Amino acid sequence: MNMTATLSGTSTRTLAYRRFLRHRLAVISAVVLMILILGALSAPLIETFLGTDADHVDLFGRFAAPSWQHPLGTDELGRDVLVRLLYGGQVSLFVGATAAIIAAFFGTGIGLAAGYMGGRFDEALMRVTDGVIALPLLPFLIVLAALDISKLGLPEGLINDQNINLYRIIVIVALFGWTTTARLVRAGALSLKERPFVLAAHASGASNLRIMLVHILPNLVSPITVSTTLAMGNIILLESVLSFLGLGIQPPTPSWGNLLTNAQELIWEAPALACYPGLLIFVTVIAFNFVGDGLQDALDPRTLEQ
Repeated sequence: MNMTATLSGTSTRTLAYRRFLRHRLAVISAVVLMILILGALSAPLIETFLGTDADHVDLFGRFAAPSWQHPLGTDELGRDVLVRLLYGGQVSLFVGATAAIIAAFFGTGIGLAAGYMGGRFDEALMRVTDGVIALPLLPFLIVLAALDISKLGLPEGLINDQNINLYRIIVIVALFGWTTTARLVRAGALSLKERPFVLAAHASGASNLRIMLVHILPNLVSPITVSTTLAMGNIILLESVLSFLGLGIQPPTPSWGNLLTNAQELIWEAPALACYPGLLIFVTVIAFNFVGDGLQDALDPRTLEQ
């Protein structure tokens, strides 16, 4: 039996939707994110429409001014800037979403088990969580990203995969990005496990696993959703930093981070090449944070319809 909330015959989902719409910055940010996502997904179509190729090198067309064929001009190799930004958005947004979801999955499992089981099991998991939180994250990620993956005993086919750097960044970031979700879920599980509907399920003979998955977890969807949304922006920023340092997504695969890296030596000659990816990173991270704030306000069970 799950907790449900109604107010004047209106469903909780409808109330949450209305509260979210009242958060103007969150709504605007959600629209911005939808535009960025649709633009990134439409990169092949835009590439075909413009009659260009993201990887085509044209040294005679270096640093071309914006035109109908190249709306944002070309880079130092004559490649279309707009199309490369859109393909870079595919990579950066994919890394952010995938790593955040994986981290949320691990954090939810650890927090749910710790909060419900309690005792020494809870203490052990929380000390591990505190240890991960205490790590200097960025230096540690830099060290892990710099490791030679050929010496890790991985299959040869995986090592030679052109997307191996993409997979590595997702795994590295996800392994250390679960702590916030774990602490939030643990706090919720500690509160819910003493509720009457959980005690009734336990008295009826339901297993611990069923109680956690069927009776407790559905009531923790709100904090999990909020923490995952906020984590996406942070992960995109981390991926951009690692790529900027040359330890993340490697060329020729574009990402906003390595596009920014390639532009740093041309900052005086073509400052726009650095402004475009930097602005996209800034807008995306801020938008995810505002959407997270809006979801937090909308999904807060203490918030009532006014």
